[in-house]
Amino acid sequence: MMNMWLLIMMMFIFGNMIFISKHKHLLIVLLSLEFIVLSLFFLLVVYLSCIEYDMYMLMIFLLFSVCEGALGLSILVSMIRTHGNDYFQSFSML
Repeated sequence: MMNMWLLIMMMFIFGNMIFISKHKHLLIVLLSLEFIVLSLFFLLVVYLSCIEYDMYMLMIFLLFSVCEGALGLSILVSMIRTHGNDYFQSFSML
């Protein structure tokens, strides 16, 4: 059981490290966010099964994570249509 907690925490930390270090491309940022959400989902599964609680919270969490993924994908598509790539450097802040 301790190995599972360690694996989930390492997944979360690696997802955050990728999120912080690879901030040039929007696609990599979105994939790292989905990896963080996946590690949080595994954390909730393990925690709720340890305390023998119902899994209704997981369905709500999955609903919000799917909505977040769809919103990020639509932003990525609109960014590629308007600018031609997913580099953050191609934006001007004006």
